[in-house]
Amino acid sequence: MAYLPPHKRRSDGSDPAPPTSSLGSLSISSSPRGRHQLRPSNNKIIHAAGCVSRWSPLPPFSPDSDDADSFRLEPFACEPVERKTGAKPLVLSLSSPKASSASSAEAAAAAIAERFLPELLAAAKRATHDVPSKEEAVVKLSLVARVGKVLFQPNAGVHSGGSHVSLDSLRDAAKAGNEGSKSQVRKSFYTNVPRECFQDMELSLVKLMGLESDSSKEHYHVKILDKHQSDSTMSCKCTVQEGGKLAIHKVELNQIRQLVEDISCLSQDLDLRLMLSTKKILKNPEVEKAIHSLVSSAILDPDVKGGLRWPFGKESIGERFSIVGVWHTNYKAFGNKTLRLYLRHADRFDHRSSTGEVSNEVTFKLTGISKRLQDGSKEADSVKEMLESAVRMIWDSALCYKMAR
Repeated sequence: MAYLPPHKRRSDGSDPAPPTSSLGSLSISSSPRGRHQLRPSNNKIIHAAGCVSRWSPLPPFSPDSDDADSFRLEPFACEPVERKTGAKPLVLSLSSPKASSASSAEAAAAAIAERFLPELLAAAKRATHDVPSKEEAVVKLSLVARVGKVLFQPNAGVHSGGSHVSLDSLRDAAKAGNEGSKSQVRKSFYTNVPRECFQDMELSLVKLMGLESDSSKEHYHVKILDKHQSDSTMSCKCTVQEGGKLAIHKVELNQIRQLVEDISCLSQDLDLRLMLSTKKILKNPEVEKAIHSLVSSAILDPDVKGGLRWPFGKESIGERFSIVGVWHTNYKAFGNKTLRLYLRHADRFDHRSSTGEVSNEVTFKLTGISKRLQDGSKEADSVKEMLESAVRMIWDSALCYKMAR
């Protein structure tokens, strides 16, 4: 039988478990402040050592009473997770549908901004002060809001040293996030939204939010590992030229998460993640030359996961550079003066784990706030006002997709 590289092998009608692009697993924790080394992980999601990563429900747990009658944990159908862990993940829900009307957009936005703003300002200050002066021009701050589902791993205690998931353990996890300590509850934020939701976003959401069409683009993202910087992965955003060859648009080191806030929005269909990260555009002639050589060897192939393949022996250069993943994305962007909405269809393949996924993702880039944080703005009230406005708009228009039909 002729040799088939891993990314050309297809299973019988089913896709492998997804890489971490749409399903990132981490413990609910808040890292100690004041230390700024990077903390790499096996899945190449990198958190700054001072990164705060926490979770909370909205409406919140009651601090003074047993609210077991108000909340419940229920299984959530998610085939990629089930295939990977052998069990359905859990989501937190309200026990009574009548309680779902309690969280108005105004109240939710005010509560989220009140909790998130102090950490946001501290994380932005930390991130910008940690950059050497010679690199300031290439490091960018980015604040995004993503919609999806907060999932809890019911068997984390068996497989990863985490605790058994119960209402009590989630209550402790929310408390740990408030106090800056660590919880062993394992969670993930699943960004692959339902197909009907994704379609509604384009048909109705843009109009509801008063956004204008900005662009529609197709990109290939080639992920390259440099063994001289093994704690980071380079991402080459490419476009297709005439003749089917790739042209490099820009090269970035993978983002460093500075702050992650996940909210289970119990009165809505979808949950919310707010995340501040930094990324650096690569400017190194030696590395750029190697990257160009790898990218120029790529062959467009719609029949393989990720849409690209390489001739045998061309997936690496010496022992230093190698291809570790490919994304093929098509997105539509809409925006106004302070935010941009991206509706992205992504086909990904991870060469290291030989796993792939296809997903529909909704991301809001809060560009107005990002610019103020990048410029070192100390106007907390202004940033808070912009944050409340953005969250209110997302809460009203993006989290309850059934209302948009």
